[in-house]
Parts: sequence; C-alpha cells; structure tokens
Amino acid sequence: MKFSKLSLLLIALSSFAFAQNQKFTMSEAVNGLRSNLAVKGISQFSWTDDAKSYIQGSKNAYLITEVQSMKSDTLVSLSRINKNLSAAEQLKSFPMVKFISRNKGYFTKEGKYYWLEQSAGNWKITEWTALEKSAENVTVLSDNKGLVYTVKNNLFLNRNGKTVAITNDADENIVNGQSVHRQEFGISKGIFAAPSNEKIAYYRMDQSMVTDYPVIDWSVTPAQNKNIKYPMAGGTSHQVSLGVYDVKTDRKIFLDVDGDKEQYLTAVTWSPDSKYIFVGVLNRDQNHMKMNQYDAATGKLVKMLFEEKSDKYVEPQHELLFFPNSNTDFIWQSQRTGYNHLFHYNLDKGLVAQLTKGDWLVTDILGFNEKKKEIYFTSTKETPLERHLYRVNWNNFKIQRLDTAEGMHTGVLSKDGTQLYDIYSNAATPRSVNIINTANLKSRNIFTAENPLKNYLRPEIKNVTLTADDGTPLYGKIILPTDFDPAKKYPTIVYLYNGPHLQLVTNSFPASGNLWYEYMAQNGYVVFTMDGRGSSNRGLKFEQAVFRNLGETEMNDQIKGVEYLKSLSYVDAERLGIHGWSFGGFMTTSFMLKHPEIFRAGVAGGPVIDWNMYEIMYTERYMDTPQTNPEGYKQANLLDKVQNLKGKLLMIHGAQDDVVVWQHSVNFLKAAVDHGIQLDYFVYPGHEHNVLGKDRVHLMQKVTDYFDQHLKN
Repeated sequence: MKFSKLSLLLIALSSFAFAQNQKFTMSEAVNGLRSNLAVKGISQFSWTDDAKSYIQGSKNAYLITEVQSMKSDTLVSLSRINKNLSAAEQLKSFPMVKFISRNKGYFTKEGKYYWLEQSAGNWKITEWTALEKSAENVTVLSDNKGLVYTVKNNLFLNRNGKTVAITNDADENIVNGQSVHRQEFGISKGIFAAPSNEKIAYYRMDQSMVTDYPVIDWSVTPAQNKNIKYPMAGGTSHQVSLGVYDVKTDRKIFLDVDGDKEQYLTAVTWSPDSKYIFVGVLNRDQNHMKMNQYDAATGKLVKMLFEEKSDKYVEPQHELLFFPNSNTDFIWQSQRTGYNHLFHYNLDKGLVAQLTKGDWLVTDILGFNEKKKEIYFTSTKETPLERHLYRVNWNNFKIQRLDTAEGMHTGVLSKDGTQLYDIYSNAATPRSVNIINTANLKSRNIFTAENPLKNYLRPEIKNVTLTADDGTPLYGKIILPTDFDPAKKYPTIVYLYNGPHLQLVTNSFPASGNLWYEYMAQNGYVVFTMDGRGSSNRGLKFEQAVFRNLGETEMNDQIKGVEYLKSLSYVDAERLGIHGWSFGGFMTTSFMLKHPEIFRAGVAGGPVIDWNMYEIMYTERYMDTPQTNPEGYKQANLLDKVQNLKGKLLMIHGAQDDVVVWQHSVNFLKAAVDHGIQLDYFVYPGHEHNVLGKDRVHLMQKVTDYFDQHLKN
C-alpha cells in the first residue's frame, strides 16, 4: 500500500498531537517524578581537592572532568575493578563510592566497608572493616581510620579493625549516639567526632520518665505491641546530656550543663582545635537560649558566649561554623532580627559584626573562599519564591549575587571557593547544571535536562498573589483544567499545608508543584494552593503570626484564597473540596468544622485533632503548654466541634503513625459516634505518618475517587 506525502504528513501530525495529549496515570501522577518521569541530572557530584576537576557517577563507572578544558575521562569502571577480582568476588553493579581523593574512596556492601584505591594505574579493592548487621547511625571519622555507630541503644567505635563499646547501657530507655528532642532544632544526628578524632561527643537520652505509648503491629497474629516513648505537650519530657569519650584513654565524662533537666541541647559544635565543645542550651519554654562553651577534657563550663531571648520562641537550627584556619572566629545563624542572618562572633570579643541584613533570609551556607574573605550562601533575597547564590565579604559586607537565572538554585562550592556547582530549576526549566568560576563569574553549562513531561497534556498554571488582613502578600498557584472553557463552572480543590517549616509555592519544576494537581486538572478540576502565614521562609513575623492559636490565622489567610476562587466565574462555589496531610490534615478538619459552609467535601490525612496529644518540642514552641494556654488549646481542639460537620469528610491515618499518633483520629471517630455524626474513614496498615511507595497510588486514588463522588455530581 502506497501513501501520499500528504497522508504521511497527516499521520506524523496526528502522532505529534497524540504525543502532546497523553494523560498521567495515577501511578505517574503520584510516583512518576521518582520513576519513569524523573528529571535526569548529574549523579554523585563532588569536587576534587584542588578544584581543577570534578567527579560524577555514571552507569557502572565514575567520570572525572577537567574544568578548564571540560575534557571528561573514565576515572574507574566496573569492568576495570572486576579484572582484579575472582569470579566469586566480582561486583554485579557499581557501588556508590565516597571519594576522599581522586585516587581513593570507600564503599559499603552487605555491612562491610571496602577501600577502592588506584595504584600503579590499577584499581584495587581491599576490605576495610565489617560492622554488625544491626549497626545504624554510622559516622566515618575524618581521618578515615575509624567508624562510630550505634547498635540498638548503645554506641561503638571501630578503629583499625578493633571494636570498642563506648557505652553499655542495659536499660533500653537510655539511648546513646542518636538524634534527640524528636529531631527538632535542626538536630539530625547524635554523634559528634572531634576534628582531631581523639574524642567523640554524643547525646545520651534518658527516656525512662516518659510515658510508654503503644504502636500495634497488625502484620502478625496475634498482633504485637511495640511501645515507643512519646512525650506529649504539657507532660514529662526526656532528659538529655552530652557525653565525651576519649579514644586514647577509653574514658568518658559528661558536660556539666546546668539548668532544667528537660531543657534542650542544640547546635553541638567542636572547636577546630578539639579543645572545646559549644552547646546551645534552650529552656523548655523555648524562649531563652544560652550559647555555652565547655572544656572537652573536663566537661566544665568555660563561659556563656551569648544568649538569645524572645517573648514567643527562639529556635536555634544550626551549628556554629568556624572561619577557615581559625579557632576563635565563627558564624552564628540567628533570626534575632526577624530573618535568619549571619553573625560574626569571636570567642574573646563577642559579636564582631552582622554580615547579612535585610527583609530576607539566608537558607544555607555553602562554604568559604579564605583568600578573598568570602562566605558563599543561598537566600531568598530576590523573592521568597526563589533561591539564589550569593557571596558576602566578611570585611566590607559587600553582597553579590552569583547566578543569573530565575528559579530555585542550590550550590556545591569547591574546597578553596574558586568553583561553584550551580544546579537550578524553574517553571520552564526541568534542570540546568552549571559551573561558575567565582573569580570572573563566568558560567558554563554542563548539563541541561530534557523535559520528561513534554508528551503530556499540561494545564495552564497561574501565579496568584493575595493579601492577608494585615497587608502581608500571600503567594499561591491556580491550576486550570486542561480542557478549560471560561464559560463553564468547574469543581475546585484547595490543597494546603500552611504549617511551620514547609513551603508549597516556589518557582520550580514542575510549575504546578505536584503532578497529582495536574492529574486532577486533566480530569476537569481547578486546583488551588497557597502558603499562608505560619508557613516557612518568610521571616519570624510571618511564621509567628500563628503563635498560641494554631489554625486561626492560617484559616483566615486560606479564606482569602477561597474568596478569590469564588470571584472567578469558572469556579463552582457549590463544589469546593479541600485536602491536606499532617498539619494540612489538621487544617482540612478545622475548615470542615469551623467553617462548614465553605467546602462540600474534605479529605484529611494524618491530622492533628487535639494538640494536647502532640509532641512537646513542636507543640510547646507554637502553642506554649496546655497549662499556660488553655484557651488556645481549647480553640484548636477539634473533638468538641465534630457536631458542626455538614459536608462530606474522609479521614485517613497510618496504623503505625508515630508522629501524629493514631489516637487523634480514633478519638475523633468516637466523638463523631457520640454526636451521631457520620463520616468516612480509612486506615493504611503498615504505614507510619506518610503513606509511601506503591501504596501511595492507592491512597491518592482513594482521595480522587472521594472528590469525584462528592464534587462531580
């Protein structure tokens, strides 16, 4: 059969049109950006020490690229390694290697640590050491001669193949070497090795006084209970101390930290000379922090360097960062001016200077260029919707932006500060990777990702700026149906979180922020999301507007969004839905009960129902204690408001949730029964606070079906 040129052209155009009109499957909408629709990038990037080259991972190899010429070569390949191994020893896939130089690195395989080293042109693998299978929280010492790790509740040191038990607490309520205070205050670890590697500082947490809380494992018969320690607001908290282990003498001391035993120990930092340990000592009320200096040999207090106080709360989230080759000068990140900024301190002189200033905040420090007296960082200086790369001179305080493209930038600075790896995305750019020469600010693109969504039917997305009742701008996005007709009226879903430490709306890829939003747009919905006061990266005034009254200011701001939606001719005000998880689940439930006239249907996942039952550290920061703020807790408590429900509410919870414990929604069910109120409910056995993996597809299908059932009819 012969085709004319016109026929072939029509077939090609038809294929192109089809390619542009694919719809997301639910699996793609939920997990696609982590699987078949993932944006490609550069894997395992690292600078060489001399900053003349960089290393990156590739399929079954590592590549090294010389910056000046941009010439790439294979550093080491799987086949090259396997040449030196027996058939039984050969690797089937390339492990993730941590390079400590261009000629040496290490990797782990089945609990064993191996060296990968180049010698006389050949790469060889030698076994370094083996840890117990149950080893966790592994920290590799900076001299690469030892590893510190935990097994259950105790701490161990493996050095030169010999294992020493640093702690030996038989009581499982005593936990060593792990993160404490439920990972608030920027705490992510419990092991702090001195720069000299001769001493190991570690958290010791006594939880014996904290009430047991049951988490049931339903996967076995009979079901088994596992008690966790969960300190609830207003109750008894755990007690934390800081131990110091001397590697040479095999002896331990504890820092002599004065104060309430339920206070918080944060920002643990060693001095570069390994003589001192600095600790931010924060009272349980979280409104007074002392930055203390302790002698690492004796544990005695040397002096208090400074303190920070607030009529609301102080929230230290970063360790001290010492200037290069200095034992006396360091950077402290503080929100004391209303925004997170950099402050230069000296151990003897105290505050030297505030290095950055303005109604914007520093989000990350990237490193130093010592020769030029420069500090590199990312911040919201241009707009809260983006992150950009900057440097500030610590002598004259001159700040300079280093990138040019709009969007969300992150950076990796070379050790000497001469080269900056810049990776960013924005609404139109899935990913762009560039190398910036910090001497002349010339930027070279080394990778640009294709758009993995180019064949899909994409919705129109509009940026929205509204105004809170105090004049504060509120940033949001509206996603229009892909078959949008302004003459029609569409069901509309508000997705929200609006809690601390999260920002939903940024200039990043994809522009929608979530492919499930786009899935819903493909299926005839308008979707709206907005960051109200209380959410992150807008400064203390914005965040603290919710203090002692969680849920109230946030709802006022979100109502501004609802009013905006109702002003649009194509939004059906009679078919509004709302969905959120965790704090967003609390907000969703609050709306359905406190403003029952607004939303026809809501889906609340993992919701806080009663702040009396949430963890001490988070809750007391924003609400004070139930004893000191009974009215605030009463107003936020949703158990006595269930009788207000008018719309359709689906509540979802993970059966093993140890963050927002299952009792929140179980108690809400009981209150609904007591008041004769009908609602819908679903549990995900085996899942903790978030439903992840393949089961998340099931979750979002259930959410979607619920809105289809109640908003499309």
